[in-house]
Amino acid sequence: MKLLVRNLARTTTQDEILSLFSAHGKVDECSLVLDKETGQSKGFAFVEMNNTDDAQKALKSLHHATVANNKIRVKLAQD
Repeated sequence: MKLLVRNLARTTTQDEILSLFSAHGKVDECSLVLDKETGQSKGFAFVEMNNTDDAQKALKSLHHATVANNKIRVKLAQD
């Protein structure tokens, strides 16, 4: 299951996102989207978890959670 994580602080790292979601199960892939020119975060990321139950738990638990003073939004990613 692929999740879209939005409204991340520009200072949030990929490792922090991985740690956040790993608390709910095994994360297969985590990719923070970076601006090609500046190399800085664009404020969103994708997280993939093969176990649907774990992904649903993470989605419910982390949607509207506060991370680095930002209220993040988590939803299913569109292919």
